[in-house]
Amino acid sequence: MTIEETLALARPNILALDPYSTARDDCGDNRPEVFLDANENPYNNGINRYPDPHQKLLKEKIAAIKGISAASLFIGNGSDEAIDLMYRVLCVPGKDNAVSIAPSYGMYSVAAATNDIEFRKVQLREDFTMDSEAMLAACDDRTKLMFICSPNNPCGNTFPAGQIEDLLDRFKGLVVLDEAYIDFSQYPSLVCLLSEHPNLVVLQTLSKAWGMAGLRLGLAVADPEGIALMSRAKYPYNINVLAQKMALARIDERKMKAQVAEVVGERFRLAKELAGCPEVRKIYPSDANFLLVEFDDADAMYDKLIAQKLIVRNRSRVKGCEGCLRITVGTPSENSRLLRILGVLPDKPSNGIEMLGDRHVRVVRKTRETDITLDLDLDNPGSEKISTGLDFFDHMLDQIPHHGGVSLDVTAKGDLNVDEHHTIEDVGIALGEAIDAALGSKLGISRYGFVLPMDDCDACVLIDFGGRTDFRWDVTFSREKVGDVPTEMFCHFFQSVCTGAKCNLHIQARGENEHHKAEAVFKAFARALRMAVAQSPFPYDLPSSKGCL
Repeated sequence: MTIEETLALARPNILALDPYSTARDDCGDNRPEVFLDANENPYNNGINRYPDPHQKLLKEKIAAIKGISAASLFIGNGSDEAIDLMYRVLCVPGKDNAVSIAPSYGMYSVAAATNDIEFRKVQLREDFTMDSEAMLAACDDRTKLMFICSPNNPCGNTFPAGQIEDLLDRFKGLVVLDEAYIDFSQYPSLVCLLSEHPNLVVLQTLSKAWGMAGLRLGLAVADPEGIALMSRAKYPYNINVLAQKMALARIDERKMKAQVAEVVGERFRLAKELAGCPEVRKIYPSDANFLLVEFDDADAMYDKLIAQKLIVRNRSRVKGCEGCLRITVGTPSENSRLLRILGVLPDKPSNGIEMLGDRHVRVVRKTRETDITLDLDLDNPGSEKISTGLDFFDHMLDQIPHHGGVSLDVTAKGDLNVDEHHTIEDVGIALGEAIDAALGSKLGISRYGFVLPMDDCDACVLIDFGGRTDFRWDVTFSREKVGDVPTEMFCHFFQSVCTGAKCNLHIQARGENEHHKAEAVFKAFARALRMAVAQSPFPYDLPSSKGCL
């Protein structure tokens, strides 16, 4: 369809509408310093002025991130406003109709009913694929809108780009492609189709991957003339001052991608672990931040989770989703709590390892020779309470939180009256086990760490958390002890860390000052650790040239 044909779908009264002109619209591009035009309270408190009705700054920032023109972008009070506006702009109440896949997002039908528009549902196939011919057969000459959510809610699947493009070519109305979950998908957005298909409107949101559901900011991307038509019919100040300011301050693409990487990794973990739950019948593939899971008794499972203060969405009464719960992917600790309730993970640690939060671990290790408690938090630096009874060893361990950006607390009581060996060895094992437990599935981490700091000594530490274990030590000391620590125990400590963490760890160091040489090794280890555990935008599996490890 051409843009002229697309605009011709609009209601005549909307095309003729003279939109409300705000006081700020009247001054054009001029930037006044004194505002006596809008009958506002003149005393500045941060919210005494009306918001920008066109959200210029926010649109510019979002458009730059998405690689589109700001003129192609509409920002609404949630995606629901854009959905409602399309009904109001295009559909004559009581006469026109809309077609949608089913099951799908419920607001399409609610907005249709609110606007007195007939809403026609076309059921997806049993495997949740879409029947294009059935979609087109449901249309007539009064069908103005076709709603397709991809990835679809509550199914989680993405429809092929070729199928969407085929519908755009053959349907003589507006295709609304809802991409609320596109940031979690392995497939790219279809915004690229807009240049060839003026009858396409793509919905996206800041509520999901961007973490701003409380601000209620939905996006519509379309041909600029279509966006202008929606803007003509919207309420003038639809996005408030605080929402615009907070969104501008919080849009951080790097942080979003890191969080998406973890969510997608956790989605894979959940799917894998849930497969071991006896009550689970089926787990549907998902490109979104949730899983649709079929249970033997969905209602009973829902009640069980509610009783444990954990809520999921019961979709078992939705046609096509009988017996299913929709489970949103939470933080690693939230997902582990779900798995513990389902009996997939043990309720209490049996190996002395306890998860205190996301990538936050406590290891309690007791042997005949030592009693060790070690807390490690990979993401929240700050704490370092280290007491092993060996002053120089404490000084070396201090380098790990200082240079690794982690929080580390160690309390160790050992048979120092006999020897330093057991204390140093068991602290190393506990630290390695804590790293391994904190990383969990390892999905979404950088995996590798390597560093060569320069002081009067050179220290090179290489780490690989790929799952294989190999330790190499190329450091020599001319002194028997540094402080109260035998120099031979530095090698044994890191070998113990390597064993506990199940990693490859290669260490080299050269230098004249033995104190500085040992310190350089610990600093280099901390820096390499920081690099390797970083959550980076590898969204699906632990990065490997050989595939998934």
